[in-house]
Amino acid sequence: MNYESQVVAPEGPCPPFRLTRAAQGVSPLIFAVPHAGRTYPKDMGHQRRLIDLRRLEDGLVDQLVAQSPSCGATLIAATIARTYIDLNRDVRELDRDFVTPPPGAAVVRSARVEAGLGLFPRYAEGLSIYGRSLSAEEVAARIACVHQPYHQGLRASLTDAQNRFGLAVLIDWHSMPRSSASAAAKPGMRGADMVLGDRHGAACDPKLTGWMEGALTRLGYRVARNHPFAGGYVTETYGRPAQGVHALQIEINRALYLDEAKVEPNAGFQRLRADLNRLTADLAQQTHIWASQATPAGDLA
Repeated sequence: MNYESQVVAPEGPCPPFRLTRAAQGVSPLIFAVPHAGRTYPKDMGHQRRLIDLRRLEDGLVDQLVAQSPSCGATLIAATIARTYIDLNRDVRELDRDFVTPPPGAAVVRSARVEAGLGLFPRYAEGLSIYGRSLSAEEVAARIACVHQPYHQGLRASLTDAQNRFGLAVLIDWHSMPRSSASAAAKPGMRGADMVLGDRHGAACDPKLTGWMEGALTRLGYRVARNHPFAGGYVTETYGRPAQGVHALQIEINRALYLDEAKVEPNAGFQRLRADLNRLTADLAQQTHIWASQATPAGDLA
C-alpha cells in the first residue's frame, strides 16, 4: 500500500482521479474523496517543503475506503494534491490577490477564499505556498485538466446511479485535524470522531443522516452533525434530494488513524478501515432497499 506523495512532470501520465465501480446492480452508493490526492505536478512551482503541503491533504482517506467497491460502493478518488487545485471548490472561488482569472471568468469572494483556501490554496502551515502569483494560463490549465474531468466523472457516476436505481447516494469523505474537532467541542468534552455535514438538511433526506449517525454510534464513534463542518461545494452542488440525489459529507478526526505530523498511519488505521468496510456493506444494502422503495419525489422511504 502506497502512502507516499510523488512529484510528476506535467507532460507525464497523470490522471486526475481513479474511478472504481462496484459490481453492476449492487447499489446506488457512490463514495467521493476529493482531498486525498498525493501527486504534486512539477509545474506547481511551490516553495514549501512537501511535508508542509501534505498536511493540507485529507491524509490517506482514499486508503481508508479503498475496499469500498468490493463492499458495494462506486469509488471516485482524486489523485492530484489539493494544493494544486481544490476539487471541493467552485471554479469561481479565485483569490484576485494571488491568481489572475482567465479572461471572462466569473469570480466570487467566499469565506473560503478569505481564509486562503479557495480553488487554489494560498497557505500551508501558515506560510505562503508559492511566493508568486498564478497566471491566467496556469489557472485555466489546472481547471481544464483536473477540476473539470473529476466533476464530469462524479456527475456521470451520479447520473448512472439515478438511471439504474431512480436515486443516487453520495458520501463525500474528508478528514479534519484533531485540533479542529477539539476546538468545536464543548468545554470538558472531547472532540467528535466523525462530523456529518448535510447542509443542515438541505443536501439529503434526514433518513440518510440519521442512519449514518446511528451506524457510526453503534460502532463506538462519537458523532456530531454540521458542526464544525456542514458540507462544502460538492455536498452543496450535488445534494438535490427532491431530484433523488442525496449527498452527505463525512469528516473523520485524523487522530483516529493518522500521525498528523508525518502523514502516516497510526495504530488505529486498520481498525478504522475495517469499521468503514463494515459500514459500507451495510449502507450499500440499505441504499438498495431505499431505491426499491423511493417515492417519485426522491424521498427515502
